[in-house]
Amino acid sequence: MKLNFLFFAVIVMFGSLTTSYASFPVNRSESTQTNTEEVNSSEENITLAYDAFSGKSQIVALLLVIFVGVLGIHRFYLGYTWQGIVQLLTLGGFGIWAFIDFIRIILGDLQPKNGSYSKTL
Repeated sequence: MKLNFLFFAVIVMFGSLTTSYASFPVNRSESTQTNTEEVNSSEENITLAYDAFSGKSQIVALLLVIFVGVLGIHRFYLGYTWQGIVQLLTLGGFGIWAFIDFIRIILGDLQPKNGSYSKTL
């Protein structure tokens, strides 16, 4: 008797779950459509906030290459993940690659992957 009740309960639960997620077309009325000007202005605000937050500092990159340059942490910071992994595995090219990166960061030649530094020396 308990087995029949349990079987019935599982069937009812499974049936209710499958019918509650039925797909149907949704028609948007004009009143529910978003205003494209509002969407564009909010996207611009998000982009500006992201750019201000995501900027890389040349000073931070320089400090990273000075203190942990042989580990390649500065490459991860600048967005060069694969080069950071190679530097991590080779101890910064036995220190030579880290020294070259130190010079390149001072000169401003080694830039972040997605653009330029937001703060420079």
